Amino acid sequence: MSIGHPIVAVTGSSGAGTSMVKSAFEHICRREHVNPVIVEGASFHCFDRYEMPAEISKARAEGRNLSHFGPEGNFFDKLEDLFKTYSEAGTGIHRHYLRSFEEARAWQQEPGTFTPWEAIPGGSDLLLYEGLHGGVAAGGIDIAGYVDVLIGVVPIVNLEWIQKIHRDTSERGYSAEAVTDTILRRMHDYVHYIVPQFSRTHINFQRVATVDTSNPFIARDIPTADESFVVIRVRDRQRFDFPYLLNMVHNSFMSRPNTIVVPAGKMGFAMELMLTPLIHELMQRKRQAQPI
Repeated sequence: MSIGHPIVAVTGSSGAGTSMVKSAFEHICRREHVNPVIVEGASFHCFDRYEMPAEISKARAEGRNLSHFGPEGNFFDKLEDLFKTYSEAGTGIHRHYLRSFEEARAWQQEPGTFTPWEAIPGGSDLLLYEGLHGGVAAGGIDIAGYVDVLIGVVPIVNLEWIQKIHRDTSERGYSAEAVTDTILRRMHDYVHYIVPQFSRTHINFQRVATVDTSNPFIARDIPTADESFVVIRVRDRQRFDFPYLLNMVHNSFMSRPNTIVVPAGKMGFAMELMLTPLIHELMQRKRQAQPI
């Protein structure tokens, strides 16, 4: 953790909805005049979109497990080095993963590839990581140890799979069978490297559907916001003003002393209400630590 160069990490499985927290965070930063540097977790994968299928086939032939969830598919050491260096000096080495044709065109590369590694320029107020592994601590790697605020996005697992299947088939052109195969192939790494992170988080956002999601592999659509609630669990309830939140978010309620439940349509609003004081806290500590 760092006072002078804080790190906020948003972590969640593929299709979980971490981008919504990233958007809420960006809104807060614009409103509060905070200058973040944003790092995408996909940029720390070992293999690009064209290399990965061959590497998966090779791993299967050798009896190894390879997925984007586990250590063989990611540069955990480079991500830990980035967090360590940023927390100490406000810089570090990173790169970009070019998802779309628009992003790739700007770099004159193919979509699905990585840009060269480069240094983060100085002058940012904090680092925001959004990806799969912001809270990993395993095998001698402790990425979570450098994070000041760790946020988990964790839909119930059947809903998570429904969201992934629909996203990958509609937006990325994969067949439902291929997406299902990916889910199964990743299961070992999901259990050992994704799930344990959510016991280390400072705050978790878990979307729960109020409709039948018992067979996610035949679901025709994603449950709507009107058909869902979001369960928000915090580690330290003293850092949050729950009476204020209950008053601000209509139809919200407390299910446990450290857990508030809000309608899914209010998820973004609730995120901004709960994350803004945390950003204020980080920035206040940063200012107080700066020499006069």
